[in-house]
Amino acid sequence: MDIKIIIPFIAYFILIIGIGIYSAKFSSKGLSEFFLGGRQMNRFVVALSAVVSGRSAWLLIGFTGMVYIMGFSAIWAVVGYIIVEFFLFLYYAPRIRNYTEKHNCITLPDFYASRFNDKNNSLRILIVVIFLVFMLMYVAAQFVAGGKAFYANFEISQNTGLLITAAIILIYTLLGGFLAVSLTDVVQAIFMIIALIGLPLYGIVYKGGWDVITMELNQIDSNFLNPFNISIGVLIGFIGIGLGSPGSPHIIVRYMSMKDPKQFRWTAIVGTVWNIILAGGAFYIGLVGRAFYPEISMLPGEDSENIYIALSNDLLNPVLVGLLLASIFAAIMSTADSQLLVAASSIVRDIYDKILHKDENLSQKKLTNLSRITVTILVIIAVLLGMWVQDLVFWFVLFAWAGLGASIGPTSILALFWKKTTKLGVFTGLLTGAVCVFVWRLVGCLNSLIYELIPAFFLALLVTVFVSLLDKNIKN
Repeated sequence: MDIKIIIPFIAYFILIIGIGIYSAKFSSKGLSEFFLGGRQMNRFVVALSAVVSGRSAWLLIGFTGMVYIMGFSAIWAVVGYIIVEFFLFLYYAPRIRNYTEKHNCITLPDFYASRFNDKNNSLRILIVVIFLVFMLMYVAAQFVAGGKAFYANFEISQNTGLLITAAIILIYTLLGGFLAVSLTDVVQAIFMIIALIGLPLYGIVYKGGWDVITMELNQIDSNFLNPFNISIGVLIGFIGIGLGSPGSPHIIVRYMSMKDPKQFRWTAIVGTVWNIILAGGAFYIGLVGRAFYPEISMLPGEDSENIYIALSNDLLNPVLVGLLLASIFAAIMSTADSQLLVAASSIVRDIYDKILHKDENLSQKKLTNLSRITVTILVIIAVLLGMWVQDLVFWFVLFAWAGLGASIGPTSILALFWKKTTKLGVFTGLLTGAVCVFVWRLVGCLNSLIYELIPAFFLALLVTVFVSLLDKNIKN
C-alpha cells in the first residue's frame, strides 16, 4: 500500500468531513435546514450539485467500463439525460421550487400530498415505499462501487472497502445534512472535472496522439468507433435514460433548495456545460483505456468497470493516483449522501411527522435528531444489501434509476403542468411505473428488447392521463 497514494486520499476525506462539521450548526435548526438547506442555496451550488448528484459511480465506473466494451456507440447513454436536464432546469425546476415554497413542502411526498389534498395519506405512503425500495438499491450500488475502488487500489477486500465508504458518507451526512451534502457536491464536482479531463488527455499524449489511438482501436475492432454500431432498441434505450432525471428525488430537491428561482436560466447553462464536460471525459477514458488494454484480462479482476482505476495506476505518479481515486469517491458520495437524505426525509417528515404524529407539534430538534438516527439505519440496510449484490454497478444503478424515473417522473410532470391530473390518476400512475419496471426487468424476452425505463415511463404517463380523465368524468 503506497503511502503517497494514501496521503492525498485521506486529505480529501478530512476536507469533506470538515465541511460536515462546518455545516452542523445550520443543519440542526430544523427539518427544512437539514433536508433542504433552508432554501438558501445559491445558483452555482444548485447547478453543480444537481448535476453531480445525478451522475454517481455510474459515470466514472459503470459508463467508462461500458465505453471500454462497446466503443463509440456508448455515447448515446449520456445524450438523453444531458438534454432532459437542460429543459428541467428551464421549465420544471422553477415550477416545483415556487410551489413547494408557497405550500411549505419540504419533501417530494409533501408536494404530492399538497397538490392532491391527500387526506388519507395514500400518496405519501406509496411514494415512501417507492423511495425506500429503489433508493436503497441505488445507495447500495454506490457502496459497492466504493468497495471496488478500494479493492483495485489497496490491499483490502471489497466488503471492507464498502464499509469504509459507507462510514465516511454517514459521518458528514449526519453532521451537516443538506448544506454539507450540497457544499461537498461542489468540491466533488471540481475533483471529478479535473480527473475526467486530465486523465484521458494525458493518456492521449502518452500514446503519441489521437491518431495513434484511433488506429489501434480500429485494429482491435473495425466498428469500435462507429456511433451506430448498436440496435435500434438499444439506441432508444440509451437515449431514454434521460427520462429518469425528472423522477430522481435527489435531483429534484436541488431545485427546491434554490434561493432565487429567477436564476434557473443561469443554472441551466452552467449545469449543462458541466454535464457535457463530465460525460465527455468519462467517454474518452473508456476509449483511451481500450487502446491501453486491448484485452479485458489485462484489467484488475478482469472487470471492465476497473478501467478508470487501472489507467490511473499505470499512467500517473502515486500522489495523482490518490487524487483521482478521491474523484471516484466524489462521484459515489455526491449521489449516495443525497439519496440517504431523501429516503430519511420521507420516513421522518412523511411517515413520523405527517402521519403518526399528525396533530402534534413536535420540536424541530427532536425531528432533526430522529432524522440522523434514520440516516444511520438506512446506511446499515444499504451496506447489507450491497454485500450480496452480484449485478454490475452500471445495471444495478440503471434499474433503480428506472424505478424512480418511471413512477415519479411522469406523475410529477403532469402534477406540475396539467391541471386535470387527479389523485387517483397519480396513484395508479405511480404504481404502474414501479410495477412495470420490475416486470419488464424480470421477463427475459421483454428485458432484451429495450431498457425497462422507456415502456414503464410512457405506460405510467398514459395510465395517469387516462385514469385522471375517467376520474374527472365520474365526479362530474
